[in-house]
Amino acid sequence: MMRLLTGADTSSFEFNPEVIRVFGSIVIAEGCESRRSISWVHAWTVSSDGIITQVREYLNTSVTVTRLGNQSEPSDYSSSSSSSSSSSSTAEITSVHCPSVWESSLSDRFGKSVPGLVLAI
Repeated sequence: MMRLLTGADTSSFEFNPEVIRVFGSIVIAEGCESRRSISWVHAWTVSSDGIITQVREYLNTSVTVTRLGNQSEPSDYSSSSSSSSSSSSTAEITSVHCPSVWESSLSDRFGKSVPGLVLAI
């Protein structure tokens, strides 16, 4: 792919998305270039006025998109009393829930093992 992007390879590469999903300001597009057995995923960050401000490209990589968020709100420490010295030195741990909201599927089409990546939004 580097040869194609730098102009050393003058053959064409078609980016025809087969899947497009939107998660807030993030747009995920997935497609494949069958002639070269290459699957790709693009993650675009789009501003409120529709301008693409960031592009991330993943080639032959299985991508899972997760949404970050707390399962429960953190405790309000200001309202609790510290009656014992052990409670003031121990931090409360809150669990984080990261549901998967999308997974790429085209990398499986070529029957080869590809690395996996989790993209947290």
